[in-house]
Amino acid sequence: MKRSCKVVDVFTSRPLLGNPVAVILDSDGLDTDAMQAIANWTNLSETTFVLPATSADADYSLGIFTPRSELPFAGHPTLGSAHAILESGRARLRQDGRLIQECKVGLVEVTLEDGGNQQLTFALPSARLDPLGDADIEELKLILGCAVTAKSAPGIVNVGPVWVVAQIGDAASVLGLRPDLARLAEFERRLGVTGLTVFGAYEEGDFAIEVRTFAPSCGVEEDPVCGSGNGSVAAFQWARGLLAPSGQSYIASQGQCVGRAGRVKVTVDANGKARIGGECGTCVEGSIAI
Repeated sequence: MKRSCKVVDVFTSRPLLGNPVAVILDSDGLDTDAMQAIANWTNLSETTFVLPATSADADYSLGIFTPRSELPFAGHPTLGSAHAILESGRARLRQDGRLIQECKVGLVEVTLEDGGNQQLTFALPSARLDPLGDADIEELKLILGCAVTAKSAPGIVNVGPVWVVAQIGDAASVLGLRPDLARLAEFERRLGVTGLTVFGAYEEGDFAIEVRTFAPSCGVEEDPVCGSGNGSVAAFQWARGLLAPSGQSYIASQGQCVGRAGRVKVTVDANGKARIGGECGTCVEGSIAI
C-alpha cells in the first residue's frame, strides 16, 4: 500500500538547514510496531503519523516517534506536521488561525502567524521543573567536560519529553562542547529522561542564546534543532529568573555543529507561558510503500 508522505524542514527558511521531519499523512491501519519500524528506517530524529482525531476539539491526531521510541509530544514534529497537513489540504485553519493537534500530552494549539514570512507557532504544554541532585550535577559536568553555571543550577524539565537543562558559560562554550555520548546515554536511562539540552548566551547579534540538544538513548546523538528542547530552556530560564518578569521574546540559534542554521522564535508571557515558532518548508513529497 502506498501512503502519502512529506519531509518538511523546520526552523528554517532555507532548505536543508533546519530539522527535517518525515510526515506520514495516511496512517490509518498502522499499529505501533509498524510506526516504530518506519521511524527506525527513516532514521530522522522524529517521524510522525497523522490519524483522525479522537477528541471532538481536535483537528487531527499525531503519533510521534524517534528511531527507538514513541514521544508524547515534540516541537519540530508538531510544526512540520501542521505545515504538511495544511499544504496537503488534510485540515484547514480555524477562523482564528489555529489548528488543534491531539497527541499523548493532550491538545496542543498551533497558530499560523503571517508577518511578512509565515511562521507556525505552538503553545508549549505546561512545564514541570524538578531539581537535579548534586551527585547528578557532578556526573553531568564529567559528561560535558566543562562546568555548568552555578547561579542557575541544572534541572529536569518535563514538557512531555523530559530534558535535563543546563546553562554553561556562553554561546562559544556551547558550540565547543564534545560530550561523552555513551556516558550520557547511561545517564539518561538512569534518570528516565529523554535527553540533555544546554544553552549559553550571546553578548551581541541577532541571537540571544545558542542551544544544543542530545538524546543518544533515543537514537539521536544530536538533534539538529529541537522545539521541545528550546521550550524547556524557556521554561527553565523563566523559573530561574533569567527572563524579564513582564515577558520576553528572543531568537535562539541551534544546529551549527551539525551543519544546520536553525532559528527558533521564543516568546514567554508575563505568566511564564511559552510559545515556540519558526518557518517550515517541504523538501520531499511523494508516497511510502508499506
